[in-house]
Amino acid sequence: MSRKGSEFAGVWVAIVTPFKDGNVDYECLKQQVDFQIAAGVTGLCPVGTTGESPTLSHAEHERVISSVIETAAGRVKVMPGTGSNSTSEALRLTKWAAKEGADAALMVAPYYNKPTQRGFYEHFKAVAEAVDVPICVYNIPGRAGKNIEPETIAQLGELENIQMVKDATGSLDQTSQVLERTNLTVLSGDDSLTIPMMSVGGGGVISVVGNIVPQDMIAMVAAMNAGDLAEAQKRHFQLFGLCREMLGLATNPIPIKAAMKMLGRDTGELRLPMTPLEPSEEAQLRATLTKYGLL
Repeated sequence: MSRKGSEFAGVWVAIVTPFKDGNVDYECLKQQVDFQIAAGVTGLCPVGTTGESPTLSHAEHERVISSVIETAAGRVKVMPGTGSNSTSEALRLTKWAAKEGADAALMVAPYYNKPTQRGFYEHFKAVAEAVDVPICVYNIPGRAGKNIEPETIAQLGELENIQMVKDATGSLDQTSQVLERTNLTVLSGDDSLTIPMMSVGGGGVISVVGNIVPQDMIAMVAAMNAGDLAEAQKRHFQLFGLCREMLGLATNPIPIKAAMKMLGRDTGELRLPMTPLEPSEEAQLRATLTKYGLL
């Protein structure tokens, strides 16, 4: 079955938003974009969870979107985070992304206010019918407080502009139901579940660990697509150890930013309420990166 949004299958990286002295470091952001393009990723997802979008001002959010699209210059697809728990704000951000030339928009489930399933549907429908870019529905109950049920996603899939799902439910059963009931492209929202999701028909991943090892993630997905299960499994377990030991230290994006600082690719600066790793956690992270061969 040919799936909607199949051109978006592959390895996407949810890139960090670099800060310097409290401000967005746009020069470093451009370097991050170039780094990922050189690695050969399918696309970039700025201003998502990893990009600390909750602490960006509206003006910063828009400027980061514009900067990434401008720097990418058509060399790679860009799918910025444009979601909100306010439908009008999600619409404004998605219109901005479309105007600036985004290839698609990543819209997180409305968080905190916990809408009904009808509310989820009407939220995404309102935006999908008002913009002309493909939309990826980002389902992450752990942060949103509520699951977008497979039945609702199936309804959303009937809308022309709803073409993808970023599945961060942690449930392979839910992934299977979405793939069974829709022709949407499903991307894993958890690095460690990429191969399990692809085994039932998923199209790839929106990766956090790809900020530091994009080539390894690309190689794993390529092996799976080529039917080389042994190679895919080998790479899965290498990356699984890195993800478990690094990303499990603290809430995303604290560990990935700390790792990028150790690798000389970011200041590691965060905005409150995100706080740096404790010294003992930094030591664990350094040991993990050394074991992986990055330090």
